[in-house]
Amino acid sequence: MTRSALLVTHTGRRQSTQHARDVARDLVAAGFEVRVIAEEGADLELPPEVARVDGPHAADGVEIVLALGGDGTFLRAAELARPVKAPLLGINLGKVGFLAEAESEHIDQAVKDIVDGSYKVDERMTLDVRAEYDGRLIAQSWALNEVSVEKGQRAQMLELLVDVDGRPLARYGADGVVCATPTGSTAYAFSAGGPVVWPEVEALLLVPISAHALFSKPLVTGPSSSFTLTVDPYTSFAVMCCDGRRTWDLPPGAKVTVERGDLPVRLVRLTPRPFTDVLVAKFALPVEGWRGNRR
Repeated sequence: MTRSALLVTHTGRRQSTQHARDVARDLVAAGFEVRVIAEEGADLELPPEVARVDGPHAADGVEIVLALGGDGTFLRAAELARPVKAPLLGINLGKVGFLAEAESEHIDQAVKDIVDGSYKVDERMTLDVRAEYDGRLIAQSWALNEVSVEKGQRAQMLELLVDVDGRPLARYGADGVVCATPTGSTAYAFSAGGPVVWPEVEALLLVPISAHALFSKPLVTGPSSSFTLTVDPYTSFAVMCCDGRRTWDLPPGAKVTVERGDLPVRLVRLTPRPFTDVLVAKFALPVEGWRGNRR
């Protein structure tokens, strides 16, 4: 039976295109059917055995999806992998990234592990979101990291009523609110002052952004909770954004409901590291003082 892989690449970087050529060549040599996104294929100069595919079904039937780039490339690949439950391996070619499993200097070993089947697959929870106005559905999407509802006009504060599990919690005058997964706790939610949550924890996060309120602390709820964010009818319009990639304008009076997603994202883990070690590496945390290593 032929094995197959989809390659998603940040073609704007020369380093990425070279790595993509090497990965594609090695996988083809190992007997894989390799696919690339059609619009990326022209920049990659790949051998003719590599298939150019297009559209939302590019990952249909593949054994694995590989994302070569930063977190943005990974999120783009996740949009293709999630609907078909394909495992997704991120190879980080950027400066900082929490979603990738392998670094650029370990690409050869990563490809060998894929060929050998020496990897495990973890599931990361996602968010499903829908926005309604006047009883009509005006937007529906999902997110791996976060859903944000933010002010649409820079000079005006946004008024939002937040409900948790169908009960009113607080009315915020703020720049917006971030609803995040544990995976997204180190992304936008972290920048807004939210807590770092270990990825194996099943929870939802709600983080107000620059709220003019006494009660403006980030909240962590159970995974079965739901958030409803209502844009005050007398405030300015808002903007809803999923993973920093998909955006919609929300009129005053719109309601946004965020809850645990039906489909997770399946992440490939080659040599799993404790999340503590990942944090230390990504943030260069000081674990050694002038007295030396105390472990």
